[in-house]
Amino acid sequence: MSAPRPLRALGKLPVEEFMRRYWQKRPLLVRQAIPSLQSPVARERLFELAARDDVESRLVTAFGGRWRLAHGPFDARNLPSPRRRAWTLLVQGVNLHDEAADALLARFRFLPDARLDDLMASYATDGGGVGPHVDSYDVFLVQTHGRRRWRIGRQRDLRLVPGLPLKILAGFRPTHEWVLEPGDLLYLPPGVAHEGVALGECITCSIGFRAPAWQELVEPWFAALAERARVAGRYRDPQQRPTRRPGRLPPAMCAAALRALGRIRPNRRDAARALLTQLSEPKPHVVFDRPARPLGMVRFAAAVRARGVRLDPRTRLLYDGGDAAINGELFELGDRRAAAALRSLADRRALEGASLHARDPTLRTLLYEWYVAGWLHLQRRGETRA
Repeated sequence: MSAPRPLRALGKLPVEEFMRRYWQKRPLLVRQAIPSLQSPVARERLFELAARDDVESRLVTAFGGRWRLAHGPFDARNLPSPRRRAWTLLVQGVNLHDEAADALLARFRFLPDARLDDLMASYATDGGGVGPHVDSYDVFLVQTHGRRRWRIGRQRDLRLVPGLPLKILAGFRPTHEWVLEPGDLLYLPPGVAHEGVALGECITCSIGFRAPAWQELVEPWFAALAERARVAGRYRDPQQRPTRRPGRLPPAMCAAALRALGRIRPNRRDAARALLTQLSEPKPHVVFDRPARPLGMVRFAAAVRARGVRLDPRTRLLYDGGDAAINGELFELGDRRAAAALRSLADRRALEGASLHARDPTLRTLLYEWYVAGWLHLQRRGETRA
């Protein structure tokens, strides 16, 4: 199978125009943004995923007007009946476990992987929803099955209804309302209040995005600094006088340490390496499947040349200049040929064997380590990627 190419247009709107006029600026409704869209996941598949320990899922009910929230895993037999109104099953990271969902997410790779988060599927019965709320991230809401009514509004009053397990706005004031059908898409930038309610049984796929909170970069930033920092010299105090307060840290020592450490200046590479580390980190629920009987290095290298490789859907591989990170682990790309192959692997998520120069010992070792860890797989016979 060929990997789907990123969308060039949302409906008739070129993605370049979308990015210029709407991205992080204002909401946009696009009718038939993805014509002839087939729902990537059916109800039964979502129930199956929600029963797994390595999949994050939530059940939201509003029976009798009373909101309740439960966290999975859920045995399908214990879920409410699809004939019962007003309940929603949210399954996070469906793209990590389902090829069709991963293919839908790949259509949105006109945005950098560093920004893409995951595909969440929301199954709801008639009247189901999670209440009016505000998200801190961008989202594409793609209707894949049935119909859902969306109401949105810009408001400053973000007070929440007290005592609820969900963050539901107390004073939601919608200004726009639409009913979305399969193939329709609603884009919302951060901070737009919105509410979706199922009109009959429906499935909505949410393409969510990650934006690093600067505070989250503090630890990887200082780790990158510590790795390369070289501060010469040692503290000296020839002017130290006898003290009557031996437990006190000498002020001169603090001043000297500040001067010495102040000579460390973070640069662009430090920032990039912190971002690479943070944004390539898999989600907490992710568990990789190691091969039950891994090939030895020699047989693996031969198989790579014959069949090529593909990244596991759960793997995050990002690069910048001569640095890269895979699943939160930093490494250097190496020589020109190895760097070109690894950048291409990150961009395309898979490569043919002829492109990988698997005879290169450094590259071969990296690929083999990732294969044994379950981060990368040999391509299936006859499989190619665009």
